[in-house]
Amino acid sequence: AQTYDRDLADVFAIQSEIAKAIAEQLQAKLSPNEKKAIELPPTTDLTAFDLYSRAKSLFLKATFSSTNEPDVRKAIELLDEAVKRDPSFFDAYCQLAYAHEYLYAISGSDHPPARLALAEAAVQAATRLRPDAAETHLARAQYLYYGLRDYAGALAELEIARRGLPNDPRLFELTGYILRRRGQQEEGLQNLQRAVELDPRNFFTLQQIALSYQFLGRYADSIAAMDRALAIVPDSVETQDVRGLFYFFWKADTRPALQTIDAILAQRPSDVAIGADTWFLCALAERDPAAAERALVAVGDNNCWSEGVITLSRSFGEGLLARMLKDEARARIAFEAARAQQEKIVQAQPDYGPALCVLGLIDAALGRKDLALDEGRRAIALTPIEKDVTNGSRVLQYFAITAAWAGEKELALQQLEAGLRAPHASQMLSYGALKLLPFWDPLRGDPRFEKIVASLAPKNLAAPSK
Repeated sequence: AQTYDRDLADVFAIQSEIAKAIAEQLQAKLSPNEKKAIELPPTTDLTAFDLYSRAKSLFLKATFSSTNEPDVRKAIELLDEAVKRDPSFFDAYCQLAYAHEYLYAISGSDHPPARLALAEAAVQAATRLRPDAAETHLARAQYLYYGLRDYAGALAELEIARRGLPNDPRLFELTGYILRRRGQQEEGLQNLQRAVELDPRNFFTLQQIALSYQFLGRYADSIAAMDRALAIVPDSVETQDVRGLFYFFWKADTRPALQTIDAILAQRPSDVAIGADTWFLCALAERDPAAAERALVAVGDNNCWSEGVITLSRSFGEGLLARMLKDEARARIAFEAARAQQEKIVQAQPDYGPALCVLGLIDAALGRKDLALDEGRRAIALTPIEKDVTNGSRVLQYFAITAAWAGEKELALQQLEAGLRAPHASQMLSYGALKLLPFWDPLRGDPRFEKIVASLAPKNLAAPSK
């Protein structure tokens, strides 16, 4: 509540004074190391600090949007400038590592070894500056998790970091992600909930809690978590969009998602690209080529659909639309274009299973059966469900589609049944997707497929949509 009227150059001294004043008001006893940390400015270069602050804002904006990768890349440029101005800017190196890891592991579209090497270099720079700092151990944990998928190593680093950051929500957040990928969905959710208790207005963590509920098949809780997020940022188009999508997955009901799209078109048409992939998905589900064509226009240069690390390009969407219109010549041209794009991605990251899985799907669409199945099997080998439930089950699911498109119905059904048997992986298979999407049309009418669909149906389909 106090006012500070100082020269801007004193901003870091003011931050230290505020931290000390808060500690005194709380009657907290600070150790010598804590006092030293409070008094240590993050940088002596105000311009570098401004670059860092702008980068952090951009990165936070981008973390839950499929269309905001340019913001992450801009944040990286700003952070590169910041550390160039001040090579001892520890916090900037930690943020830079995380930004590179985001593009490498989360966006699904920038996974080459060079990106991982940039993240590693930033972690090494932070380690040289403060080898024993808790934040350094957190940065290493993030690198091991996002970059190397070394979950045991990441958890060990988090335990060390916890000694210096016992109530830092980031530690509980990352622990939640690790446990979730290991199939420990309930434990992962509990850690994410603890992170939100410590940081109640963390918009991104609330969205991740919603996804955890989805993985557990608790869609009503997913929607409630999204409502909490919307109470914090009411105009978040991404959150509104995903909230409507949950009804599609849960009840095979496209209406809430399409109502959201209609509202965006009426109130904020410039933001429609954010929800255009959902619009396209619903158009496919409803077999509505006119709506699908409008949605693809709105998609622009973005992907027509993203599901975790599985990303399908706009060209792929054009192929699906052409096939819906029974224009095989146009479909082939579109799928060939999609294959050329995807092949470049695979060549840059040959051991990345999700990218290879998408290549197999495209080859199945082009009728290259043997090649498609070989690519799909290799993708599964590179992304074992035992190591990573989230990514492994996605690859398994899309290999089932590949097999179905290749005319191997028995193989497709085997993959679906394997997904149902794997602990928690079955929740990656949604009732709405299997019930409505044309991806699964080759299997419709088969009793085993219909049994799988029925097993995923919600118990009360009459529950009203909100």
